[in-house]
Amino acid sequence: MAIMGTCNHFISALLGGMALTLLVHAQDQSDFISIDCGTPANSSYTEPFIGINYISDATFIDTGISKSISTELNAISYQQEWTLRSFPDGIRNCYRINITQGVKYLIRATFLHGNYDGQDNNLPEFDLHLGPNMWDTVKIENASSTVSKELIHVPTLNYIHVCLVNTNLGTPFISAIELRPLNNNAYVTASGSLALYVRTDDGSLTDTEYRYGDDIYDRIWEPDDTYKGINTSLPIDSQSRSDYQPPSVVMSTAATPETDSSPLNFNWDSETATSEYYIYMHFAEVVKLKANQSRSFNVTINGEPFFGPYVPVYLYTETWYRKSPLTMAENYEASIFKTENSTLPPILNAVEIYSVKNLSQSETDQQDVDAITKIKSTYGVKKNWQGDPCVPQLYLWEGLNCSYDGYNSLELFPCKNLSSSGLIGEISADISNLVMLQDLNLEGNQLNGSIPAELIKRSKSGSLLLSVGENSNLCASDPCEREKKKNIVVLILASVVGLLILSLTIAAILCGITRRKQQQDKTTVALVDTEPNVQNRPLESMQRQVTYSDLQRITNNFERILGKGGFGTVYYGCIDGIHVAVKVKLLMRVHHKNLTTLVGYYKSNRLNEKSDVYSFGVVLLKVITNRPVIERSLERIHISQWVGFMLAKGDIQNIVDPRLGGDLNVNSVWKAVEVAVACVSPTSSRRPTMSQVVAELKESLTTELSQKIEGYRVELKDSFEMINMDLSTELNPLAR
Repeated sequence: MAIMGTCNHFISALLGGMALTLLVHAQDQSDFISIDCGTPANSSYTEPFIGINYISDATFIDTGISKSISTELNAISYQQEWTLRSFPDGIRNCYRINITQGVKYLIRATFLHGNYDGQDNNLPEFDLHLGPNMWDTVKIENASSTVSKELIHVPTLNYIHVCLVNTNLGTPFISAIELRPLNNNAYVTASGSLALYVRTDDGSLTDTEYRYGDDIYDRIWEPDDTYKGINTSLPIDSQSRSDYQPPSVVMSTAATPETDSSPLNFNWDSETATSEYYIYMHFAEVVKLKANQSRSFNVTINGEPFFGPYVPVYLYTETWYRKSPLTMAENYEASIFKTENSTLPPILNAVEIYSVKNLSQSETDQQDVDAITKIKSTYGVKKNWQGDPCVPQLYLWEGLNCSYDGYNSLELFPCKNLSSSGLIGEISADISNLVMLQDLNLEGNQLNGSIPAELIKRSKSGSLLLSVGENSNLCASDPCEREKKKNIVVLILASVVGLLILSLTIAAILCGITRRKQQQDKTTVALVDTEPNVQNRPLESMQRQVTYSDLQRITNNFERILGKGGFGTVYYGCIDGIHVAVKVKLLMRVHHKNLTTLVGYYKSNRLNEKSDVYSFGVVLLKVITNRPVIERSLERIHISQWVGFMLAKGDIQNIVDPRLGGDLNVNSVWKAVEVAVACVSPTSSRRPTMSQVVAELKESLTTELSQKIEGYRVELKDSFEMINMDLSTELNPLAR
């Protein structure tokens, strides 16, 4: 039996593939990583023949060009081979794939040229790397044939790099990358990883390739019919006696010599004089032997005993291998021959041969790689930043300098030259995670903001040489902090000064009213009296509840209207010889202690002019009353509620700050309070505009200042529409 180093791919698999798909979904592929290279971003699908779910490679690499093979090959190839990613630019292009550290994986890279570039007469050859280590050389000899490279490997980090390296013999490309977790107790080696040389289904009676759906690890078993085949229709137990678990369908057939006395022989050539190999032979008896029959045999390699005598077990799989590799031979020949007492010839169900790959090049520390990878992502750096940053030295990332000692261990990132790299934005804090960083050159970019504090600290201590020139918007962290603090102080001072000016303006209006009180002969708003000393009376509170009939009597059935405006209609009246102005407003709103209405910004989540008017009204009420906006009591009464309550009682005297004096003009105070109350109306549409508020307050002040002591006159002007707050329920109109 001659073992071929290349795969006889797929054609016959189509015949049996459809029948196998029903079995596929019963097996778990949750830990599989199946990447279709070149398929559109964010796409996924289930391959129809093997039932494996594939995803796009767009999130695993940021270089390369998506291409499609010739459509005439689609019918004889798996769907994951219909597209590919080629790499016309750059020497090394790498996929970064996150995996589980310490788990043994079967890693398979697949290549189908498919005449994607119309150059099937000029097929490429390039190198395949796993991380910083050489995996194999990919040589495409037929555009229509698939080339697969498999490696059994235990990653030491939580990611791997699969890299394609241009060797100037054509453009590298790749069709698919597949990772399958294996049993950690299988394929144990003294050192190194295992690269597949060949894996065969011996004695196959069909030309069918078996993989996932039959093999839980998605190993590909190529049919080999070099020798006569025997088989059984009964299932083979491949699990209880073997950690390798070859498929039952593979183990149900076996190769055997044409004559009972002939041996089974197969051979392979060593790749190099120093190559090491592991061979795994899988056996299961497929014939129910009679009492007078027996089958036992020995196995030798290059004439040296390998194992035996061995008797295969009926319908049970057992795997034979050695813990040490085969070494120091240019070629190998395995021979299986029966013992003297055996009545039947030897058999072989399946065989796997692997060469040892010593991936001895140390990889850069993961913490440093993670940090530099985040920096790459932050700034969108392309350059040649692919794979491991430091190793192999031939592919050192541009802008980095790495130091190596005599044992190839790394002093990571002692120098980082990113000058004139087109970096935009703030300096990434991830740079601080490069603990061995000694020299950082960021000159000539478009960086802004502050330098991370850790870099400033290391620069001042002398452990880091930091160069950040020619970044006009970049500043050291201390000046930036001072500038930020300065800006904050300016904003606070501006706010305080603005509020102070506003408060002083309101206070000036009220003080002007107070100073001019003694010069007034007559109120200018609503009070009418013929007694010359009425205007000089102190402010009094007429806390008197009256009925509607009382108002009719006081105003002589609302006979004389003094004026109309936004504050309502004001009538002339007389109570116990005192001339009064009466304003009537019916309060029709229901209030309850457990109900409240959302107003302003709290209701709409949007600020506007009416929100500012509300805020001004609160400030105005606070200036007039000298009370806190919200009382520090269990009830936590808002100032507008308290003022409304006092107005409902007609108690204007106790609303005003006592420090303003007791000889204020009653109507001027009412005017100011009503302006404030209108500003805090629960309904924003019923609040005045700020210009109207200013006009009313100016008018009040101007009127006060224009009063003359010698006489008085009454001047009523139409006011803007202003609606008081609904202050309480079931209150009768009040006189003032």
